[in-house]
Amino acid sequence: MELKTKIHAEDGKQEIFITREFDLPVELLFKAYTEAELFEQWMGTKVTKFENKTHGSYRFETLNPQGDVVFSANGTIHEFVPEQKITRTFQMENTPFPIQLDFLEFEKLTDHTSKLTIQTIYKSVDFRDQMLKLPFAQGLNMAHNRLEEVFRK
Repeated sequence: MELKTKIHAEDGKQEIFITREFDLPVELLFKAYTEAELFEQWMGTKVTKFENKTHGSYRFETLNPQGDVVFSANGTIHEFVPEQKITRTFQMENTPFPIQLDFLEFEKLTDHTSKLTIQTIYKSVDFRDQMLKLPFAQGLNMAHNRLEEVFRK
């Protein structure tokens, strides 16, 4: 199965680029990333805080069937331009990974299609390479596929 969400990582660099074209207008793609109810549907995680504005913050957590938190992340939003971009920090709690910096850019391609580009910068090449060994590429593809399905319904 082809992975529609592409991840590009150059050797020796502290960054990755994630790109995906969606069969969604840019305004719906942006809403999927900024409205808690929609975000929860496609990410499969519970939003506990979502202050989508410059100097805002967010936090979400994933629970197992017994109700225990198995993953949580938080960050600060440094720049928020509706339907264009979000610059934020991202920290996975209770892991050895330090805070990363994410630049999300939302681009209108046509009235019915859009593109998301995420540049993520890690503290070191080693941390970036450790992240690439995790199955996050497959997980992100599954989540982005669900994102499109949420709006098809």
